[in-house]
Amino acid sequence: MDSSALQARVAAIIDLPLHRFLGVSLIDADDPAAGATFVVDEPTQGPGGWLHGGVVYTLLDMTCYLALLPHLAEDKIAVSHAVNISLMKGVPGGSTVRLTAEVVRVGRSLAFLRAEARAEGHVVATATVTKSIIPG
Repeated sequence: MDSSALQARVAAIIDLPLHRFLGVSLIDADDPAAGATFVVDEPTQGPGGWLHGGVVYTLLDMTCYLALLPHLAEDKIAVSHAVNISLMKGVPGGSTVRLTAEVVRVGRSLAFLRAEARAEGHVVATATVTKSIIPG
């Protein structure tokens, strides 16, 4: 996939209304695989002002897709096939969360990825994600 096609696909993911609402930003706009960040504020908090687990789930899955994009042909997309998230530590409001992912293996029809969320120097969640690669 050429650079302009990749940038357009990354922008389409980051510009989804949910991701904008949650305050997601890329760590490096030129390298989507570098991951993303967000601040735990009102849209990302659950009761008591702590990071909501569903937000972590959603954004770790998104981060895996960003890491996978450079590996996909222009006529392919990937959809979540299986997601396993482990929440390890609560994250208080005001914290910045950094999301990173790595591609473990890409086959013809499946991709396997790992991701983690860090806040205040600690791993707060991990994920393993399997994505089905399908025609776009």
